[in-house]
Amino acid sequence: MNLEGAYRLDPRVALRPEPFGALAYHYGNRRLVFLRSPDMVRVVEALADQPTVADALQSVAIDEKRWPSFVSALTDLESSEVIRAR
Repeated sequence: MNLEGAYRLDPRVALRPEPFGALAYHYGNRRLVFLRSPDMVRVVEALADQPTVADALQSVAIDEKRWPSFVSALTDLESSEVIRAR
């Protein structure tokens, strides 16, 4: 995963809002993943509308100092098949 990549929520994933962030359920592999931050939920939702990961992070006003942790979390979401390259 890099900041110049283009991603989106996998179409087989449903997000269920929760006070802590969201639950992501993948209907294909039946995995349940916790998005433990409302900021992460906003980034994941912004991915489809933005040309790059960096643009998605900027669009939801994530401080650049926090970007490495978001890239790490997005990498984990990609390996869990919650998000995918487009």
